[in-house]
Amino acid sequence: MSLKTEDVKNIAHLARLAISENAVNDYARDLSNILHLVEQMNQVNTDDVQPMAHPMDAQQRLRDDVATEPNQREKFQSIAPDVENGLYRVPKVIE
Repeated sequence: MSLKTEDVKNIAHLARLAISENAVNDYARDLSNILHLVEQMNQVNTDDVQPMAHPMDAQQRLRDDVATEPNQREKFQSIAPDVENGLYRVPKVIE
């Protein structure tokens, strides 16, 4: 699929992008190349390819979910301007 300059201008308008007239031809060529690559990739037979989450089949190292700092809720709420039932109260900002 090849994009024309009118297509690029329309896409830019829909995306609310400002593109200079000098760059329209470059964008048309680059976007056409990307679409051509996607067409090539769609033609590859992937029927026997197993989906994978990571190309190296790596496992993420997880740490134990343990609190590393003491609970200082009372200390922080004691200096807050307005607290109710353990929650910080803030002024209403939406009318």
